[in-house]
Amino acid sequence: MTEDSYLYFCRKVKQLIGLDLTAYKDRQMKRRLGTFMLRLEVNDYIELAKLLEKDKEALDKFRNFLTINVSEFFRNPEQFQTLKDKIIPSLMSPGKPLRIWSAGCSDGSEPYTILMILEELGIRNYQLIASDIDLEILERAKVGIYKKDSLRNVPPSLLDKYFIKGQDELYQFSPQLSKQVKFKRQNLLEDPYDKDLDLILCRNVVIYFTEEAKNKVFLKMAESLRPEGVLFVGGTESILTPKSLGLQTVLPFFYRKIGESKTAAL
Repeated sequence: MTEDSYLYFCRKVKQLIGLDLTAYKDRQMKRRLGTFMLRLEVNDYIELAKLLEKDKEALDKFRNFLTINVSEFFRNPEQFQTLKDKIIPSLMSPGKPLRIWSAGCSDGSEPYTILMILEELGIRNYQLIASDIDLEILERAKVGIYKKDSLRNVPPSLLDKYFIKGQDELYQFSPQLSKQVKFKRQNLLEDPYDKDLDLILCRNVVIYFTEEAKNKVFLKMAESLRPEGVLFVGGTESILTPKSLGLQTVLPFFYRKIGESKTAAL
């Protein structure tokens, strides 16, 4: 399988689903594609491109396979404790809604984690946006039903308070609260971002992006924050030169937009 055939395949995927595979690290992407081709008994990128173009079912399977949807509630609990104790209180402004975006929200466990934190802090004036490129996972997020293993970091008191236990060890997040989240499909590399945000969570989303694509996403996110708004990233996504993006490190994994607004010290 030649490099030219891979680039042809990337162009075809961009035409079919709007996803730019060249923004992902070649080695990891080709390994994932190899696994997918083995499943379909396809021998090369050209053959796969032709299959995806004519077979909608295969295209749907490809889209779902390609999207990385690994998530859980309170992933890295100590970081969410920092978010609750220090970051969110520093972002509050009297009379203004707290505007939060969960980027690459997957099955909804991240925005629903944020909802529980806001409720526990007694914050009612907020706008919570959650986006993902995968329409199927967004539908699952809206329903909000989870297996117990994705809830392992949820304290028992919150599990009882915010979830409805069903059959087969399945739990549904509060249907009343879930309506507070505005879910939408979004391609981080192509689509416009909301503006004047107080907090953006982008965790374990860009780990397979090239450095160029990663910097593009983080720059757009920095521009979308209000002055002194905060970007919260994953443990493997540290920003090496935050000042080049107009950000400064305030705590590990938390970056504040440099601006003139004054907020409470952390």
